[in-house]
Amino acid sequence: MTAAVIDSPLAVRFMLQNGQTWTAELEGLPNPRLARDLAIGLAENAHPHGGIGARNTANFYAISLRQMVISLAASGFAGSAGDLTRTVLMQYWLTTWYDREVQTRLLLKGFDAVTGALRPEVREYIAGNPIQTEKATRPHRAYTDAEWSRLEAACRAVVKNSRARHKEALAQAELGTEPRVEDRVTEADIAWLLRKEGPMAYNPDFVDRVGGGKWNLTRSRLVQQVRDDLFPSTHTLIAYQTLFGMYSGIVSDGIDGLGLDDIEWAGDTTILLSYVKGRSSKESSNLPKRAVRLLEQWLEHSAPLRILAGERMRDALWIAQDPRTATRVTGPPATGKPRQTFVQQLGLKDDQGAAFTIHRGRIRATYEEQLARRGWTGRTTIDPNHTPRTEGDHYVTPTNPEQLDAVESIIEDGQSDLLRKARPPVVLTSEQAATFVEGFPGEAERLGLDAEAIAELVGGERDVFTSACADQLAGLHGPAGKPCPARPWVCLLCPLAVFMPRHVGNLLRLESFFLRQFRQMPTEHFVRVFGPYADRLSSEILPKFTEEARSRGLREVVGDDTDLPLRPEESTS
Repeated sequence: MTAAVIDSPLAVRFMLQNGQTWTAELEGLPNPRLARDLAIGLAENAHPHGGIGARNTANFYAISLRQMVISLAASGFAGSAGDLTRTVLMQYWLTTWYDREVQTRLLLKGFDAVTGALRPEVREYIAGNPIQTEKATRPHRAYTDAEWSRLEAACRAVVKNSRARHKEALAQAELGTEPRVEDRVTEADIAWLLRKEGPMAYNPDFVDRVGGGKWNLTRSRLVQQVRDDLFPSTHTLIAYQTLFGMYSGIVSDGIDGLGLDDIEWAGDTTILLSYVKGRSSKESSNLPKRAVRLLEQWLEHSAPLRILAGERMRDALWIAQDPRTATRVTGPPATGKPRQTFVQQLGLKDDQGAAFTIHRGRIRATYEEQLARRGWTGRTTIDPNHTPRTEGDHYVTPTNPEQLDAVESIIEDGQSDLLRKARPPVVLTSEQAATFVEGFPGEAERLGLDAEAIAELVGGERDVFTSACADQLAGLHGPAGKPCPARPWVCLLCPLAVFMPRHVGNLLRLESFFLRQFRQMPTEHFVRVFGPYADRLSSEILPKFTEEARSRGLREVVGDDTDLPLRPEESTS
């Protein structure tokens, strides 16, 4: 499969990592010879031979190519890439920045790899280190709660209003007929024609059929309004995409490249979404319910346009009528300008009263921050492609002394929690329970048990579902002084838990629950949520009981969740 193709007029057509195509338009630059040479280098760096595999990445390289040609032409250079000298390149790169220099160096290397036409001294020069230095990246700053709420409310309002108008336009289209010149053309007739033939431009045939010889500004605005109601515009698409990022936390390039084939329904209300992150391989996510509902609404909203789209765009998830021609179907905006326009039209402001900026890296950071507020997600990093250092620099770097103190407290609590979980579980047989103090003096001291407490522990008065608890009011998993709110499986790693033969039945029920969850959940998701507990149960706790105790417990297990204290959303029956 060809990675990229150079078309005429000058353009580079990419085959992206997600299987879709994208075209970089390069016609009309002031130095066509240099533009074509750099286009060869751009194609050579395309996926799978090079690192350009995502739409946004390809767009950044195309921008660098255009800017290099324009800047060199402005300085008087009119030759091809083979005419470039060290002096010309040095002068250009001294006026630009690190990313632009790195990208244009790669374009020249790609061109030379195909043609071998660069001067020897230039080839040696571009193989060296960049002139510009890479600036230290700043962490993505999460939006404040107020900013997040305003952005969500604004996007939800756009989606709600556009869906309402969409349903009204579809109803109008059902009432309309073929417009007739001699009759009065109604809004329903316009909707009928657009519904049947698509978001057409004002070509002579369309004007004749709809205008009836009376084409004017009022009629033009009516057609535009009906078209925007029937088919999603870029404005509507941005609202859906922004909300989807806020609800799912998926990386922006993964969202942009989604196709219909990436959506896998696992029941009526569950979607397993596969996406490609530009810097890594394919990933998957079990979408939250809000994201599933939003996706259902979008598929319904975009269905009339999808039927009329060409083969290339029909399978893309995000489609809209092209604002430049109104006849083509386009995808997500490749630049930030449409999002800036979107913000201006909605009048969004940040907490300082300045114009709001929709930064999808900040949306992802805010999503993860909100997850952290609700409790640890079980992942060692927010993004599996990140090292912990990168994760800390980009997502969780504290920005003030109060946050720094909070982060240090979290680290201390986490280290203490790891030490507690590293202790082996306390599993007692019937005989050992009778002589607990003599057989386990260290554990009795660690748990802080007196004679009365030991009697309660061994006698069953302190039982929870899967174990006996040394102190339910200790506050390890909730507020101190209040009953422990932890889920049943949390006891498997709790240092206060003591497991005895009478608990085997419930432990086996829990093992069956883990098995059913493993069958229903993606492996990565299961490992994050239940992995440590399932491993402790099967490898450290159950093997310490006698065969007789396990056999007796098996007779109690019925293979469902009936006796498990589960919430409705946790049931696997």
